[in-house]
Parts: sequence; structure tokens; C-alpha cells
Amino acid sequence: MQQIPSVDLRDFLSDDPARKQKFVNEIGKAYEDIGFVALKGHFLDDKLVEDLYSEVRKFFSLPLETKASYENPEIGGQRGYVSFGKEHAKGRSAGDLKEFWHFGQYVSEGSKYSGEYPNNVEVTELPNFNSVGKEAYVMLEKTGVYVLRALSLYIGLDEYYFDPYIKDGNSILRPIHYPPITDEPKDGAVRAAAHGDINLITLLMGAQGKGLQVQNNNGDWIDAMAQPDELMINVGDMLSRHTNNKLKSTIHQVVNPPRDFWGSSRYSIPFFMHPVSDMKLNCLPECIDKKNPKLYEDITAGDYLNERLVELGLIKK
Repeated sequence: MQQIPSVDLRDFLSDDPARKQKFVNEIGKAYEDIGFVALKGHFLDDKLVEDLYSEVRKFFSLPLETKASYENPEIGGQRGYVSFGKEHAKGRSAGDLKEFWHFGQYVSEGSKYSGEYPNNVEVTELPNFNSVGKEAYVMLEKTGVYVLRALSLYIGLDEYYFDPYIKDGNSILRPIHYPPITDEPKDGAVRAAAHGDINLITLLMGAQGKGLQVQNNNGDWIDAMAQPDELMINVGDMLSRHTNNKLKSTIHQVVNPPRDFWGSSRYSIPFFMHPVSDMKLNCLPECIDKKNPKLYEDITAGDYLNERLVELGLIKK
């Protein structure tokens, strides 16, 4: 496969069973083949997207000492600011050429998970930053719910299988700033080294320009570019593990631009959809047979996440 398939969520949301099944088949096949789709018909409107990018640019333009005041290494970067070069890909020591912010779950009242997550961090210098971030978080989470419902049907599960696991899940909205490159990067550092995402699915805003690349089944790197009205959505390692690799978590990277464009910033905003920590990621029986024996040991989402955050350098052993 040499390009990312495009699907339209409005097919799944329609009252036409044939259109709904068409979406299920298309997204399921794409996730078996390459693990990425470009999705139209999501719940983010143009104004919300514009407002979010405006607030994100304002935040990353703040003085470094102001941004640093919102960084708390004790919580492994789960909320607030993470400074330039702190995160690295699994198996690498060179830090990625990026800084980012984390909005976390807005837990429902009375939830048993209310004390499990750190509080979101309020940016006092920007009165609209947190409210716009919360609105985008909610709309991306809503989009993700329907994507997972479609995948449930594709796998052969009840349509609402994932619903109780993603309600109050440990999902993260991460606005990323890749600053201009001013010096030759050391140790082969790139904006985001080749990696797979940890979570169930990732919904990415800001994949309209070149930079994001996906590795296909032949080992070739292909550009992953969405249209302005599309989100790029990929399978994460948790979902791949849970489906015994039926759905593919694909290695991807964000490469440095040609030297002539080093002076430009790049922004992208992924939403990492996580389940609750006590969800079991055991390989689903529906995805195990003689040709596809069980590949992974049993583990909970919380334990798996902690293992991966250590590997990324965000949590110290």
C-alpha cells in the first residue's frame, strides 16, 4: 500500500445499514493492512480547530521560563508542559526535537477513577487556553468512540464493547510544537523518531503538510498527509495487542524538513485514546486461531502504560 485510505464517519453514523457496513469494512481492512486512515465527518468544526491552533501557538510562544513553570517531572509528563528534547522513542537515547503540552481526562462526577489521574494544569496567562483544549478533547473523544464501535463490529464483538473501557479512560490530548531547527541535530535526532503509539487509537490533527511518514508492510516509508477536513487516525499498541495483531500498530515518524525549511515551526495535535487502567489487554479469543496463535502475555492497560512510559524516558525506574 502506497497511500493512506480515506473513510467518512458519516457513513457509519447514517441510518443506512449498507453505508454503515461499508465504513466498518473499509476501516477494518485499512487497519489490517497499514494501521492508518484519514477520516472525514468527525465532530471537530472549523472554528474549534482554528481556535485550538491559535491558543496552542500562543502558549508555545510564551517565554521558556513561563512554560517551564507548568512542568512537573514527578507525574511523568502526564499533565501540563514537557520541555524540548525530554521524550525519546523506545530504544533511542536522542531526545525528539519537540516540546508539548498534555490535557488529560475530565472524569465524570462520582467516577471511581476520579482520584487516579493528576489534575489538569491551568495556564493563567491565556484565559481561553484550557477551555478550548477541553472542548477539543471532548469532540475528539466522541469521534474515537464511534471509530472503536466500528472496529468492534469488524472484529466480531458487540458494537459497544469498548464503551465502558474508554469512559473516563486515561486519554491524552497533546499539542506539539516542533521548533525551528537552528543547528545540525546531534545523534541523528529527528522531530519524532520511528515509534508505535502506546494507546488504543490516536486521532491526529495537523497532518496536512509533509513530515509524518508511515512504514508499510514492505518496509517503505510513505508520506501520510490528510486533507484539511480530515483527521489521521491510527491503531496503537494496546489495540494491536488486544486483537493479537489483527489490527496493525504501524511504525511512524516525523522527519526533519529539508534544510531550506529548518526555520519553520511545525504544530500537530494528537489525541491518544486510552482505556481505564484496569482494562485487561488479553488477546481476544475472536482474534486467535490455529493460523494466528496467541502472541502476548496477559497484562492490564495500566501496567502496560507504565512499562512504556519508562521506556520513553518520561518515568524513571
